[in-house]
Amino acid sequence: MDGERPLKTYTSTEKTMYLVGMAGQNVTYCVIGAALAYYLQFTLLIPAFVVSTIMALARVWDAFNDPMMGTIVDKTRTKWGKCRPYLLFAPIPIFAITVACFINFGFFDPEMGIFQGKNALVVLWAAVTYVLWGMAYTVGDIPLWGITALMTEDQRDRAKLLAYAQIAGGIGAGVTIIAIQPVALGLGERFAPLLAPTARVSSAAAGERLGFIAAAAIFGLVGAVTFQMAGLFARERIPASEEKHTLKENFKLMWNNRPFRQILLSGLMGSPRQLLTLAGMPLVTYFYASKDPKKAMVYLAAMGGGLFLGQFLAMGMVPRLIRHVSKKDAYNFSNIAATVPYLAIFILYLIGRNRLVEPGYLVFSWFLFALGGAANGNTIVLQSLMIADAVDYEEYHHGIRPDGVLFSGQTFIVKMTTGIATVLSGIAYTAVGFSDAKVGELNDYIAAGGIPRDNPKYDAFIMLLFFLVSVPPAVGSLLAVIPTWRYCLSDGEHTRILAELNRRRHAAEDGGAAETPSVGAP
Repeated sequence: MDGERPLKTYTSTEKTMYLVGMAGQNVTYCVIGAALAYYLQFTLLIPAFVVSTIMALARVWDAFNDPMMGTIVDKTRTKWGKCRPYLLFAPIPIFAITVACFINFGFFDPEMGIFQGKNALVVLWAAVTYVLWGMAYTVGDIPLWGITALMTEDQRDRAKLLAYAQIAGGIGAGVTIIAIQPVALGLGERFAPLLAPTARVSSAAAGERLGFIAAAAIFGLVGAVTFQMAGLFARERIPASEEKHTLKENFKLMWNNRPFRQILLSGLMGSPRQLLTLAGMPLVTYFYASKDPKKAMVYLAAMGGGLFLGQFLAMGMVPRLIRHVSKKDAYNFSNIAATVPYLAIFILYLIGRNRLVEPGYLVFSWFLFALGGAANGNTIVLQSLMIADAVDYEEYHHGIRPDGVLFSGQTFIVKMTTGIATVLSGIAYTAVGFSDAKVGELNDYIAAGGIPRDNPKYDAFIMLLFFLVSVPPAVGSLLAVIPTWRYCLSDGEHTRILAELNRRRHAAEDGGAAETPSVGAP
C-alpha cells in the first residue's frame, strides 16, 4: 500500500543549514530594504519623489524579471537539481552589488536641478545599482523559496519548514533592521572627526555617509556567508516535471492558477502594510533618538523587538494553528485583527504626543507593536504555505510543477509591495516638505543639539511618520482580505490532491505508469 511507504523528507542538518541560509538572505535583503531608502533620502538628500520614482520603476522591471527567473529555474536540469545551483553561486555577486548601492558619487545638492552637475551622477548611480541589485537578488531568492517544495513529500514537514523559514528570515531581518542604522550612525560619529568639512557638506554628514557604506559591507558580508549555507547543504527530493514552458506560457499559468491569483492580488492590495517598516526607521531616528546611535539602538530594540517577538511567536504557532483552523480563515482573520493595534498606535500618538518617550507609553507602544507583529507573522507564513499548495494544485491538474514560477510570485509580491509603499511614502514626504533641503536643515538642527519632537516647527513631519506606520498598514490589512475572502482551495481538497500526487510519484518510481492528470480542470 502506498500509505505504508515512508515519505521522503529532509534531514535535520539540511533543515538547520537551510534556515541559516534563509536568515543570511534576509540580512542581505534588509541592508537594502531597511537602510537604502533612508540612506538615499535622509543622508544623501536625494528628493523623496526621486527616491520613490527610482524604486517604483525598479519594481515595474521586477514584474517581468521575477517570472523570467522563475521560468529559468523551472527549465534548469542539473545533477544538483533545478534550484540548488543558483543557491551555490548567487550570494557573492549579491553581496558585491549590495555594497555598490551605497558607494555613490557623494551628496545630492538641493540648490541644483536633478540632472545638473553631479546630481545627475548621484541619481543615475542610485537607479542603476538598485535595479541591478533587484535582478541579482532574484537569482537567489526564487530558488531559495522554491526549493522548500522540493525538499520533502510530507505536507506537515513542508509546513514546519516554511514556518521555520519565515522565523529564521525574520530573525535575520529583525537583527538587521534593529542594528544597521545605529551601527551606521555610530561608525559615522567615529569617522566624522577624520573628515574635513566642505562648503556644502559637514563632517557629520560625510561621516554618516561613510558609516552607512561600512555598515552595508559588514552586514552584507555576514549575509552572504550565511546565505551560502543553503546551497551547500539543501537537497532536492521531488523530481522536476519534464515539461518546460516559455515565459509567455508561464505568465498565463500564473494568472490561470486561481488560488495563486487570489494570493497575488491579496499581497498587492495589502501593500500599505509595508509602510510600517519603511517609515519606522526614520520615525525612531528623528522622533525618539534624534540621530543618537545608542538611543536609536535602544528604541529600535524596544519597538522593533516587540514587533518581531510577536511575529516570531505567531510564526512558530502556525503549523499547530492550521490543524484546527483552515488556512483561509487563519489568513483572513489575522489580517482583520491587525487593524486594531495599527490604528491604536496613531491614536496613542494623538493622545500622548511628545510624552511617548515616557516609560508607560513605551510599554504600551511595545505591546501594540507586538500584537501587530503577531498578526503579520501569521499572514507571512500562511502566504508561503498557500503558494506551495498552489504549486501542488497546478501539478495535479496540468502535470507541471512550477515551483520557480509560482514562488517568483512571492518574491514579486514582496518587491512590488515595497515599491508601492515607497511611492506612497515619497508622495507623503513631498506633500509636507520632508525632503532634500528640509531634511538637510533638520539634520543640521540635530547636529547642533536640537531635539525635533520638542520643536513645533517639525510637528508636521513627526505626525506624518506616526501616520505612515499605523493608518496605511491598517487599511492595507483590510484590503488584503478582499481577494481571499472566498479562497478557492480548501485544506481538505489540498490534502486529497497531495495524497494523489505522492501516489503518482511512487507509482512512477516503482515502474508503473502514472495516471494522466486531469488537464482542463479549474
